[in-house]
Amino acid sequence: MSNKELQALKERYVAAGAASPNDQFADHALNAEVWDADGKRMIDFAGGIGVLNIGHRHPKVVEAVKAQLDKLMHTCQTVMPYEGYVKLAQKLSEAVPVKGHGKVMLANSGAEALENAVKIARAATGKNNVICFDGGYHGRTFFTMAMNGKAAPYQTSFGPMPGLVYRAPYPVPYHGITEEDALRGLAMTMKADSPAHETAAIVLEPVLGEGGFYPAPDSFLKALRKICDDNDILLIVDEVQSGFGRTGKLFAIEHSGVEPDIMTMAKSMADGMPISAIVGTDKVMDSSGPNSLGGTYTGSPTACAAALAVFDVIKEEDILGKSQRLGDKLRARFDQWQEQFTHVDNARNMGPMAAFELVESKESRKPMPELVAAITKKAKEKGLILLSCGMYGNTLRFLMPVTIEDEVLEEGLNIVEECLKEVGA
Repeated sequence: MSNKELQALKERYVAAGAASPNDQFADHALNAEVWDADGKRMIDFAGGIGVLNIGHRHPKVVEAVKAQLDKLMHTCQTVMPYEGYVKLAQKLSEAVPVKGHGKVMLANSGAEALENAVKIARAATGKNNVICFDGGYHGRTFFTMAMNGKAAPYQTSFGPMPGLVYRAPYPVPYHGITEEDALRGLAMTMKADSPAHETAAIVLEPVLGEGGFYPAPDSFLKALRKICDDNDILLIVDEVQSGFGRTGKLFAIEHSGVEPDIMTMAKSMADGMPISAIVGTDKVMDSSGPNSLGGTYTGSPTACAAALAVFDVIKEEDILGKSQRLGDKLRARFDQWQEQFTHVDNARNMGPMAAFELVESKESRKPMPELVAAITKKAKEKGLILLSCGMYGNTLRFLMPVTIEDEVLEEGLNIVEECLKEVGA
């Protein structure tokens, strides 16, 4: 069917809140390129919102899923477990830098991972409150909506949010919140709203995702670790978007040397297959009773096979090295644009988790979301999928596959530069 025909079906049958505003429909894809239903080629700088660090349809992942389909598709692992679940749990336990021996629960999505992380933290500590951060994004289920540090569009129209979730400032010096401000704000939250003896966990992304791709300073992460240690609070690090090679290391938290009590992950974990994980220290993960964790599809055999293949690809193809080199290329180009364009500022990256802002001037730093919207629209017309983000909607973020070919990367960056020129950036 054509894009036009599919658009008509979408408008008739897909709920408005779930319908993409994009009128192109993906037909097939390979690595960093997607072709729509009309045969138009698009360069993918979004990667399914950070899901495709090793590209669309990596051959090793496709092969692993096909092989698993010939053996087993589903039993529900709580009814009859299977090899892939326990082998993936072993891989994750060995790879994830939690504070002690790691144990694992597999789930289906990032939001589900965060929901379960909070459940586990409450069981382990006997406390109920959760402290999150401004700008954070953790999902669209009810409790994760309450955890999000940005109301629209995630909470709009959905009524009261669950209670016992409190918020503190996230350090973004560019927008006036220093690390000292953030720590003072956290201290006030713990003084006024969520005292230590009632707080089960502090939850944060080491690099804000939807909130604008701002990395937390190492010293801030170390301060949080000490606050948690001193107050019997669990530190939960959300690596759903920043994990599996996105930042030049397997997980962003590794840049700081901080070891959380619990980590959540999803997205690029299985190169497009739906799976997530909660990894925590054994005492914490074993704190809830028998059959207290799980779900019908959690850790499905096909998704486990894909995730195990991703681990192989990361090692065999030096994905972490490629990630670091891609980040260097992006930063070099962004720095050129900062010099070249009046409205481009605050280029930043941790590996190829990279972004810059469009502002009225480098002096005022006043956000220009309308300019970002114009750029993403023009990019789409020129054959490039490009995403915005940030509390003010004025950040362009880059999530192309780490495996993108050099010539495709250059073609896409040239399109961005053309768009910057055409909108008068």
